Amino acid sequence: MTSTAAPHELETRWRQDLAAWAIPEDILTQAMESPWCYPARLFASRADEQLATPSGPSYERAAEALPLGGSVLDIGAGAGAASLPLADRAGQLVAVDPEQAMLDAYAERATRLGKTVRLVQGRWPDVAEQISPVDVVVCHHVLYNVAEPVPFLRAMNSAALQRVVIELTAQHPMTPLNPLWLRFHGLRRPDRPTAEQMLELIVALGWNVSIAGWSRPASGFGEFSEVVAQTCRTLCLPPDRAPEVGSALRELGVDPADPGGIGGPRRLATLWWDQAGPASPVTSRRMQ
Repeated sequence: MTSTAAPHELETRWRQDLAAWAIPEDILTQAMESPWCYPARLFASRADEQLATPSGPSYERAAEALPLGGSVLDIGAGAGAASLPLADRAGQLVAVDPEQAMLDAYAERATRLGKTVRLVQGRWPDVAEQISPVDVVVCHHVLYNVAEPVPFLRAMNSAALQRVVIELTAQHPMTPLNPLWLRFHGLRRPDRPTAEQMLELIVALGWNVSIAGWSRPASGFGEFSEVVAQTCRTLCLPPDRAPEVGSALRELGVDPADPGGIGGPRRLATLWWDQAGPASPVTSRRMQ
């Protein structure tokens, strides 16, 4: 892939596409809780699943570049799903997250693995100067929260001695809820930005990035009632609308006996590039 646009142009498009996801004020004022927050238990559950059975292109691309006893930086670490599965090879783990509750969950799991981890509370790239370069930098499911990705990506690149590995959903993670926004609020939601846009931006920055499209079963919720409650929060609906939301979720294919997410498996993308070795062309498997 060859980008014909400059990084600042692609960053502007990304920022504008993210801004289009803002919730109209008349809907937002109805919210009883923040529609953007997810329970810490959800992140912990996903980390535990990945620790139990490490898998997927993101894990594989990070593991193959990590020397035995090497160092890993996890940006937006959450409970550790991206980096703790690498603990058997890593000699040093560094976790960055703005939420102390997430860092606490990370530390708890690292202790179980017998690993000491450096925890840094703050936002990337604000805290980048506090961290020495590491072998592998990983960053999962963060970039759709980043309105200015160029400094974010450049700081990641500067922090990596061997490889950078990014994971994100193929489309904005709220896209599966678009039918419900239309149903309950008459609001048409965007379908951008996408992982392909991030790929284009990274190419424009001059790095030999590769991308792999794949899927993973939606997970993290233990009970259908949790899915319903979180969907109500996200849609700015009060808890008394739960029966209607539950019916709508069933119509969209969510199985109450095995709750995961709307629309079946999550469509994901792994992007990675190396700091050393011969240059290689971009490998892109476009996501349909």
